[in-house]
Amino acid sequence: MKKKVILVFGMMLLVGCSAKYNAAEVTKNTEQLIKNKKVLIAQPENGTYDAKVYSQSGSMTAMAVRTAFSRYTDDAAVISTCATQECLQNSQQMKDGYYVIPQILHWEDRATEWSGLPDKIEVKITVYNAQSNNVIASTILNGSSKWLTFGGDHPQDLLPQPINEYVASLY
Repeated sequence: MKKKVILVFGMMLLVGCSAKYNAAEVTKNTEQLIKNKKVLIAQPENGTYDAKVYSQSGSMTAMAVRTAFSRYTDDAAVISTCATQECLQNSQQMKDGYYVIPQILHWEDRATEWSGLPDKIEVKITVYNAQSNNVIASTILNGSSKWLTFGGDHPQDLLPQPINEYVASLY
């Protein structure tokens, strides 16, 4: 009996020790991206939950996207004054390369270690061909933190894994 209790508790710990991610394709990838082409990334508006605005969440999201694209090009830049494709086009016309528009749909920072409620993110990423201005691909990435934390986890900690995996799938 004691072994069963320990086994069940151990399984609960393992399940509660990993974040969960999901991706929902909005627009199927129409072309593979080409390495070393220029990538301009918009900085999304800061995320909100209820009435709370999470300061710097837009810049953290843009930087996570930039880091992911930097694995495939030396010319990835965030334009912090732009949140849309039109703004990126007006700020820097490109003949060749990609415009990337991240958008924070949900940003929820909870005191998971006390409440048991996970942090959550939902980010939409749309990639445009700079030459044709057509959408190449678009997805919505979701993440929720593990429920067993010891403090220090935040929604921005959920960004790298799904963004890196998504960007890798584009190349």
